[in-house]
Amino acid sequence: MAQQILEGIRVLELGQLIAGPFAAKTLADFGAHVVKVEPPGQGDPLRKWRMLHEGTSVWWEAQSRNKESICIDLRQPEGQALVRKLAAEADVLIENFRPGTMEKWGLGWDVLHADNPRLIMLRVSGYGQTGPKKDEPGFAAVAEAMAGLRHLTGEPGRAPVRAGLSLGDTIAGLHGAMGVLLALYQRDARGGEGQVIDVALYESLFNLSESLLPEYSAFGAVRQPAGGALPGIAPSNAYPCQSGEYVLVAANGDAIFKRMMHAIGRADLAEDPTLAQNDGRVKRVEEIDAAIGAWTSTQTVESVLAVLREAEVPSGRIYTVKDIAEDPHYRARGVIESVTSAGGLTVEVPGIVPKLSGSPGEIHDRAPTLGEHTDAVLAQAGFDAAAIADLRARKVIA
Repeated sequence: MAQQILEGIRVLELGQLIAGPFAAKTLADFGAHVVKVEPPGQGDPLRKWRMLHEGTSVWWEAQSRNKESICIDLRQPEGQALVRKLAAEADVLIENFRPGTMEKWGLGWDVLHADNPRLIMLRVSGYGQTGPKKDEPGFAAVAEAMAGLRHLTGEPGRAPVRAGLSLGDTIAGLHGAMGVLLALYQRDARGGEGQVIDVALYESLFNLSESLLPEYSAFGAVRQPAGGALPGIAPSNAYPCQSGEYVLVAANGDAIFKRMMHAIGRADLAEDPTLAQNDGRVKRVEEIDAAIGAWTSTQTVESVLAVLREAEVPSGRIYTVKDIAEDPHYRARGVIESVTSAGGLTVEVPGIVPKLSGSPGEIHDRAPTLGEHTDAVLAQAGFDAAAIADLRARKVIA
């Protein structure tokens, strides 16, 4: 196995649930040594989220792979002093508490930076560390609404829906990991110091908003929900098939549109000069969607995909997780891997993304049990067995 690109980078993770820990997971997948600080007792609440096996979420096996767990009570001054000592030797500290919490614990940026000028601090929150909303609690669902995403999801005239996943958290986590990599480059390749990376959930989603703001700024246009369609780009939609299932078709390239119309027997539309480019097709999108839907509704999903594959038209079925688990392309690409939990359960988890040819990521350790590495991490930090036992007796650690 080639050396992992982030080997030697020490990360202290104070976050809980999704956003901060997702950033740390991404770094750990590429070799960073991540020590996760959890509160004694129940630990990270994610351990109890969704479906459990022997009391622990199977999600935990994906989110916390490649990490070590240490239990410290951050409400106690001695616990705060322990984290400060660990941060003094770390390259990166990740936290996703409400702004001001770290400062309340005596672990604000000024303190940590004075102890360790090379430290990079990733701070993930709902609304950022500054601004009029900074003190408000922020979860992914609210961030998705504030960023304009929730307004666009769903069918026109109906209540907006969510994607069914906490996109605000994971997308913020990816932005956070990117920020850490940029800061590491600045520090190590350009002789800089550590710095703060301020990631807000709503801003991470807003960063993906494509043409929403430019169109409003230029034309006063407020994009509305459009179901399965992609407004302003045609044709791109979900179309019903004979069985009641839907198939996705993205034939919005000029040449692709022409090939598709010929493939479904609509040469009249294929050769219509007013439909040769996207702006012309958008004006007649309802007619085009009706033509495609009339054809797909007489076909099975398999027959639709066979015809469109032959015509080289981007298209696909609507996957469930069962479809994903059984798909040979996922398997061939190594996008699904297996891990064995501390309790002996073998569970499949998403593999490593992105794929680097020279220094690929790796799942090298299972997710830790609560406080599994407390003694080892503190011993490495210079505490002897008696000191560790004393801290445990006083419930500073567990």
